[in-house]
Amino acid sequence: MTEKKSRTEPHGCIVCGKLHQLFVVYEADGMLFDFKVMSEDGKKVAHPQRPLVACERHSAEAIQNAIKRVFGARDEEE
Repeated sequence: MTEKKSRTEPHGCIVCGKLHQLFVVYEADGMLFDFKVMSEDGKKVAHPQRPLVACERHSAEAIQNAIKRVFGARDEEE
């Protein structure tokens, strides 16, 4: 069984930058395993390589536009 490391981390909303607390679990090699949003008004945003969070008040369209702005368009195969 591989060792996992967990810690709390502050992350900004992908849309507006408001800080949220996350509980993040990493594999022993440093790859993201899973995370949970601890802030009351935050929600998880799906991304395969990093923990992302958004405020619950942002629409799915606003979140997707912010992801494209920050990371570029993703291939559907990823």
